[in-house]
Amino acid sequence: MKPLIVLVLSFTISIFIVKIIKNEYDLELSARIAMSTMLLFTAIGHFVFTNGMSMMIPKFIPNKISLVYITGILEILLAVGLIIPKLKVVTGWALIIFLLLMLPANIYASLHKINYQKGTFNGNDINYLWFRIPLQIFFIVWTYLSVIRI
Repeated sequence: MKPLIVLVLSFTISIFIVKIIKNEYDLELSARIAMSTMLLFTAIGHFVFTNGMSMMIPKFIPNKISLVYITGILEILLAVGLIIPKLKVVTGWALIIFLLLMLPANIYASLHKINYQKGTFNGNDINYLWFRIPLQIFFIVWTYLSVIRI
């Protein structure tokens, strides 16, 4: 829920800031700024809640802590790439692939009731997926409409 709030708030704020700077509305730029802000916000979690996030990765995958750090760095790089005009389309596709690849971790976390912030097994259950999966699809559609569909 927090990433959605960050996305919507930063989109709303960036609409007005872009209007002031460019003297016109640029909804695609504002949407990219918002997605970048949301990615930076979620990337922080990879460094603050590393142990809990590593619990979201199935047991058969090695080097979980390193993978959490790598995905956090990747989110930062994706956030930057969305803002650079020459990189926005390739970054948009990379972000869509990234979001699709992260979906199994969210499903795994729900099935095992992982609370990644606390690093415990008393988190959201399978019902959380009724929110999380549509949210993931929303992020993918947001990225496609604001970055790729030109």
